[in-house]
Amino acid sequence: MTITPRRALLASAITLPAFAQPLRRAHRGFNLVATERAKLGSPAAAESFARMAALGADSVAIVCFLWQPTPQAGTIVRGNDMGDAELAAGIRQARAAGLSVMVKPHVWVPESWAGAVEPRADAWRGWFDGFQAALLPLARLAQAEGAQAFCLGTELRRTSRRAEWWEVIARIRAVYRGTLLYTAHNAEEAGQVPFWPALDAVGVSLYPALGADDAPGAWQAAMAAEAARIDRIAAAAGRPAWVTEIGIRSARGAAAKPWESAEERDAAPDGALQAAVLSRWLAVLDRPSVAGVLVWRWFSDPAAGGPADTDFTVQGKPAEAVLRARWGGR
Repeated sequence: MTITPRRALLASAITLPAFAQPLRRAHRGFNLVATERAKLGSPAAAESFARMAALGADSVAIVCFLWQPTPQAGTIVRGNDMGDAELAAGIRQARAAGLSVMVKPHVWVPESWAGAVEPRADAWRGWFDGFQAALLPLARLAQAEGAQAFCLGTELRRTSRRAEWWEVIARIRAVYRGTLLYTAHNAEEAGQVPFWPALDAVGVSLYPALGADDAPGAWQAAMAAEAARIDRIAAAAGRPAWVTEIGIRSARGAAAKPWESAEERDAAPDGALQAAVLSRWLAVLDRPSVAGVLVWRWFSDPAAGGPADTDFTVQGKPAEAVLRARWGGR
């Protein structure tokens, strides 16, 4: 079969000589999202954790959700996606598979996202009260079940300069004694967060625009620039960096907008693109400032993903081979 020039570029990006070289021993793993077909605690979820570990992962962030009706709402509550018993069962299963666990709540806003959350001027106090009320039981559970890390917010970029965060951190510290961090949205927000000194790590998700699918040189430049900014932010904070999310859809055109979901744009599958981008990200982030890297994402259903899937999961796709080689998996 004739390989097109674009495919040749992607193939070369995957098969560079450095591809097979294991990375240094920073923490590595996935963000895990539970599905209805494989609730945490089920045999299917146990199999999914085991497959994750077999790739060489040593860490997992179990994602659970808080919910609010609109970005401007002053009310936020625990979501109904996962109860305490299921979360506890998932932590136990992950630990049994040899994985270090982070509990990582995300804020779900229908038809929007966490980065748009900005309560009305008279609603900030109510929002932070609700936020604390939703987080505290999760932090207590994380402490009781031996989760090694707790992420007290993800990509809440329009809230993170508020003074109320110091109170949130103090309240969580009172019930949780493990590693505490917050996930900023790209280096731009990370550079503006004032409360890094109160946390144990600088957390960040990285989804910068990379360019065309067939322009790995542009990807490299964008990734290197973002990573250099993280180096500077971590050094200024005196904290290690955790890249709690990197990811890209296995879909044509995804390099231009790596944050874009399958619901936002239909596209043909492209597992080679996803594998090539993740390979380069892992190489770029193999640096002293970065203490951990978590890929977005992995499902509790071991049958998720596959070559026809165009979402972020790496399961059953060429990206699995990249991760196994980089992480020294079985």
